[in-house]
This record gives sequence, structure tokens and C-alpha cells, in this order.
Amino acid sequence: MKLSLFGATGRVGSHILANALKDGHEVTALIRSLDKLTDPPAGHLRILAGNVLQEADAALAIRGADAVISALGTDKSTTLSEGMPLIIKAMKQEGVSRIITVGTAGILQSRVSPELLRYQSSESRQKLTRAAEEHHKAYTLLEQSGLDWTIVCPTYLPDGIYTGSYRVEANYLPVDGAQISVPDTAEYTYKQLYSMENVRARVGIAY
Repeated sequence: MKLSLFGATGRVGSHILANALKDGHEVTALIRSLDKLTDPPAGHLRILAGNVLQEADAALAIRGADAVISALGTDKSTTLSEGMPLIIKAMKQEGVSRIITVGTAGILQSRVSPELLRYQSSESRQKLTRAAEEHHKAYTLLEQSGLDWTIVCPTYLPDGIYTGSYRVEANYLPVDGAQISVPDTAEYTYKQLYSMENVRARVGIAY
């Protein structure tokens, strides 16, 4: 499979990249700073130097892809909300329908106030909501896109270790879910390439 990967140098994205290359996929990674990927995993990897906020760069990264994975973070910027429209546009131009992204548990539905998202309700313990608001914008764009999207929404995300054992639930955070490691989040995100079970859904993931 030919994959386009955004956020390949991030905590989750780097694990997704390793998983995809290990399984023999052809991966195109758009990377803003090449010095962040000094020792890439072995495999069929094409590295493009560029910026997702440049329409031509996003389009080049997606050209010829079968699916897109985005592990773009918020990182105190609006890269996610500004880059997602360009990713969506490029996917439609290329006829690519499948996109899997990494979000946050804040954009899952609240159990205590079902009409709200978690970050908007008393269920969330986060005092700062800027990151969740960025992910909310990306979620809204995907929801309106008509694409076959899935947003994996981890709760507290320490680096941790790989366990391969975790709980998931469509549109909600699993009850009493408190954390999930980076490697486990990356594995589940990557596995969505092989599943259509959660198309057009957010998926909460936690131990």
C-alpha cells in the first residue's frame, strides 16, 4: 500500500512510520525539518521537505497515495486546523478517500453532558482548551468532507511502553480510562488501515 504520512517525526507519528515500513508499505512523509529524521527506519520511505500549510507541498505528499495518516499535533500553533483543509483538498483531487488521524479525548462525546464534547464539559480535567479546540476544528472539517475518516482519540498520553492491550470505544472514552501509551496509540492508529469498522467515527482509546 502507498501511504502518505503527516507528522512522521512526532511522538506518535514516528511509531506509525516504523510500523508501516516494517510491514513493507511505501510511505511518503512530508517533513518540515529534515534534521528531525536523521535515522529513519529501513524500508520504502520517500521523504519530502516541505510544509503542510503550503498547498503544493500537501498535494505532492498525497499524489499516488492509497490512504493518508495524519499524526499532526497542535504544538501551540494552528498547523492542524490550517493544514487539514489542504490535506482534504489534495485527497479529493487525487481520488483518495481513506484518512486516519490522531486527535484527543477532548473531542469525544461527554458522558455527563452528551450534547457536549468532553473538553466542553465538566468531564474534562484540562483547564486549557486550546489544543482541544484545534482538534475540534479538524474534526469538523473531516466530518463535512465526505471522506472515509477515522479519528483515534487518546487520553493522557505518556511515552510509556508497548503492551498491545487496550480498550477502545466509538465516540466515547472507555469508562475510567486514564491513560494510554504512545506505542499503543500508534499501533491502533496504524491498524485502522485494515479496518472499516470505525469509518466516520472518533474512537476513544485507553487502558
